[in-house]
Amino acid sequence: MRNSDEDSLQFETLRDCLSAAVVERVTKPAPKPKRRSKKSNPRRQTKSQNDDGPSAVTSGTGDDDDSTRVDADDMIDFTSYLASETFDSFPPDLKSLSHATHTADPSLLQSRFSLPLTGADVADLLPTLSADVADSLAAYHIVDPEKQGAHEFLAPVLTEYISALIAPPPPPRSTRDSVEGCELCGRDWIGLTYHHLIPRMVHDKVVKRGWHREEELNNVAWLCRLCHSFVHRFAGHEELARQYYTVELLLEQEEVMRFAQYASRVRWKGR
Repeated sequence: MRNSDEDSLQFETLRDCLSAAVVERVTKPAPKPKRRSKKSNPRRQTKSQNDDGPSAVTSGTGDDDDSTRVDADDMIDFTSYLASETFDSFPPDLKSLSHATHTADPSLLQSRFSLPLTGADVADLLPTLSADVADSLAAYHIVDPEKQGAHEFLAPVLTEYISALIAPPPPPRSTRDSVEGCELCGRDWIGLTYHHLIPRMVHDKVVKRGWHREEELNNVAWLCRLCHSFVHRFAGHEELARQYYTVELLLEQEEVMRFAQYASRVRWKGR
């Protein structure tokens, strides 16, 4: 039976932010193999070439559409589970966070949710987080427990979750009427958010350095929350402004195209 909390905007926002973080890890292009030394042992070469490591299973290269589809379905179930477990551990004020609650009590952001969150902050906020979350992240090779724990992995996810929920609603845009669906994944049955192709955080710098004209600063793309979350993980503000300031430039990148293909198949399931 579906938990009523999981029908909320807050849960859906967490699920999309979390999904983007998880899928980013498994859709990164595999590093090109290093050239082998001519003096290397040929017997070891043969064994290595015939040995399928974990990356062959989880990298999702997109060469085989059927296997990629299976991975996408698996990731949908996996991220839904992680979102449920994580959301269940949220304190009430984090579960009900919105632009309205933030406006009513702006001090909440500084006293409870000072951004960006750290792993230690997440540990303090979510003391009841199930150990199964950390175990699952490690089992799927999303994190290496020796280098990063569940709290550290969740820190940027929750930072994004909070930022998305306290943001003011978008002003009406004439460009929205000309868009039928998300401009990256194409899904047309879900709500869209607007993404500043030249992030607002660097507007002054962009104009001062002559990277773009002032009239170009408010160019936007209409993206679903899942793709919007991924774009800001894919590149920082300055890099987006200088190199990926159109939808076309974003889609030229293999990692973005892979993610868009994954997102196009996401239909969250009832529980």
